[in-house]
Amino acid sequence: MKRWRTVAAALLIAAATLTVAACGEDEQEEVAGEADSSPAAATADIVDTAIAAGDFTTLIAALEAAGLDEALRGAGPFTVFAPTDDAFAALPAGTLDELLADPSGALTDVLSYHVAPDVAAPSADFGDAEKLATLLEDESVIVIQGSDGEYYVENIKIITTDVQATNGVIHVIEGVLVP
Repeated sequence: MKRWRTVAAALLIAAATLTVAACGEDEQEEVAGEADSSPAAATADIVDTAIAAGDFTTLIAALEAAGLDEALRGAGPFTVFAPTDDAFAALPAGTLDELLADPSGALTDVLSYHVAPDVAAPSADFGDAEKLATLLEDESVIVIQGSDGEYYVENIKIITTDVQATNGVIHVIEGVLVP
């Protein structure tokens, strides 16, 4: 559930960041003395960022079912690999229902595999290969930049990188990580 909520949060953050960045460029040109062209500062935690994005309803529901939403509202920092609603829909028939039926077991494990605690890892850190420990005990994920220039976590493409939240960063992924 934590991972699902994290993914949802990442998507929400990405959408909010893109919207703010698009609007902010025109405003920055109009305001004298403001030369900072960096992305807008994050104003919401990972969960609220995902909720705002709108493409993470399944992730958010899973995080809430597993009770991981509150953890992802904590101080962090966290790196969350957030699957979209489409990613969850692409799971084999019945898989999501099975996970939701075991919120403190299998669902928590899957969601925890999507969260790297104690680090807000931007895509610039990924390079050839970056190993990140996850919330799932004794499990790590490998993030690489492929020869195509795209980033991948455990062979799942990252479709949006570096969605900023007040307590970490979300990377939106097109699949669901399975430990």
